[in-house]
Amino acid sequence: MQTPRSLGAALDILARDPGIWRPFAGGTDLMVLLEAGKLAHRHYLNIWNLAELRGIESASWLISLGALTTYTDVRRNATLVREFPLLCRAAAETGGVATQNRGTLGGNIANASPAADTPPALLIYDAELELLSSRGSRRIPYRGFHGGYKKMDLRPDELVGRIFLPRGRTGWKSYYRKVGTRRAQAISKVCFAGAVRFDGKIVDDIRIAIGSVAPAVVCATQTEAYVRGKSLDAAAIAAARQVFAKEIAPIDDIRSTAHYRHVVALNLLEEFLTTTAAQ
Repeated sequence: MQTPRSLGAALDILARDPGIWRPFAGGTDLMVLLEAGKLAHRHYLNIWNLAELRGIESASWLISLGALTTYTDVRRNATLVREFPLLCRAAAETGGVATQNRGTLGGNIANASPAADTPPALLIYDAELELLSSRGSRRIPYRGFHGGYKKMDLRPDELVGRIFLPRGRTGWKSYYRKVGTRRAQAISKVCFAGAVRFDGKIVDDIRIAIGSVAPAVVCATQTEAYVRGKSLDAAAIAAARQVFAKEIAPIDDIRSTAHYRHVVALNLLEEFLTTTAAQ
């Protein structure tokens, strides 16, 4: 493992040998794979101490989080607790205290697991990513970053630098549920995040994101489009379930079955729509 002293040095190493080095920060996912002998990489770049990738900064129009922001950092930040409760809830649902103290947002994103806890919340909040390399930086919407299982718009010489969350959402009702084998420290079988804004009884705008039901976290854009402009009565919710069913493609694996995930996902959608409409 190599430990660069600065962000610039780390990016130079990645540029010199793209694809050879595997960035390593909190290690909460990578250590499990390493111990199991499932990591192809043998060259690791320790970025844990890079101050340039830390810190939560607030501006009037957005919040900027360094990629090395831990789940504990998220939970303790008063602005995030007040304005981005879904992200804080996801951070609280991720592992135990040790994992929350070491695990990072950037790592959760770059690990590209469809079962990750924070990506659904980041999608709900229309997050953007800053990707860094020795060639410069580029800023992209997080929606669309994951193109499939373990596939993402991250080049071999790039690091996730910061995550941006636009501020100013008012009047939104939010919902988050993680379903796992245990109530704590479990990898999700289904992870659902949603937010909706009503104009009276009519859905003015809505965001729905769900993990563990497809090769990557799903933005349920078709369901969102169907629900917008409607009153959430029983008939509308039943029809929304049918639309949603076509947007997910769960599989059988060691943690659950496709059938279970399918049923739970539809039930969570219904609970989200029903409870927020009644609030």
